[in-house]
Amino acid sequence: MPSFATEVKNELVRASTRKTCCQNAELAALLRMGASMTIGPAMNLGLNFVTENAAVARRVLQLLKANGQVKPEVTVSRAKRLKKNNSYFLRVAPSPQVRPLMESLGMLGDNEGSVGHDKGLLRRQCCRKAYLRGAFLGGGTVNRPEAKAHLEFVANSYPFANTLMQVLKKMDFPVGITDRKNNYQVYMKDGEEIMDLLAMLGAPKAVEQLEVARNLREVRNQVNRLVNCETANLQRTVSASVAQVQAIHQLKSRGELDKLPPKMAEMARLRLAEPDASLSELGEMLGISRGAAANRLRKIMSLADSSPGEVK
Repeated sequence: MPSFATEVKNELVRASTRKTCCQNAELAALLRMGASMTIGPAMNLGLNFVTENAAVARRVLQLLKANGQVKPEVTVSRAKRLKKNNSYFLRVAPSPQVRPLMESLGMLGDNEGSVGHDKGLLRRQCCRKAYLRGAFLGGGTVNRPEAKAHLEFVANSYPFANTLMQVLKKMDFPVGITDRKNNYQVYMKDGEEIMDLLAMLGAPKAVEQLEVARNLREVRNQVNRLVNCETANLQRTVSASVAQVQAIHQLKSRGELDKLPPKMAEMARLRLAEPDASLSELGEMLGISRGAAANRLRKIMSLADSSPGEVK
């Protein structure tokens, strides 16, 4: 069964990207996440891209073909072990056409590989969205709906991770950045913001799953709060009842129970007969309010705590 992150990527690759500027922005982020360049005869550049997601491989292939400058090839490496995913290799053989492609994507220039050249791809809002979608397809992950909210982009360089963070901040998303081993993670932990981001990138079904899971958690938490509150109330009722019954028995052992005023005596006899009843239930049985029932029991307990012979 595919992970939730894989399901999200499978949905994102179906997002329509018709503008050439957006296609280039998405392709640039994808290649920064998972591509490497090779050098062939006459110093011509080649391109390799590897992924375990077939849908992502098709997306890269589609974007490369849409560019029209190169001819990519795809091969599949079959997994030899159970529960191991296949690997998809996209290769563009070294040719004179690769360098112009890399330059148009901001991946070559005065400082080769510098993400500073990506700024030219990020001038428009639509291109920034496409860039983030490409980054998520190439190296993003998100927790399943039932788990604690967490989404991250895993980049192999700090400059690229910092670019992603700045783009997200410019779009008012709260993000952080950290490093782990040789990678850098740009992460989000706010469930509402994660849903907004995925909706913006083009994954409404994933957002719906997250929304349903969040609502279930809220309902479950509310039920737990009500149960805990009811349990606490029940414990207080039981504790109070035990103390009241003990006070009444104390008065009885001192021969003072029969000396109580009629209304208090009536309440004492009822409490002994109904030790599990709440104050509201006791009051209803006697035709009085909950407050009146509580007041009579407080007086009974006060008399039990007083010195013998003080009942008047």
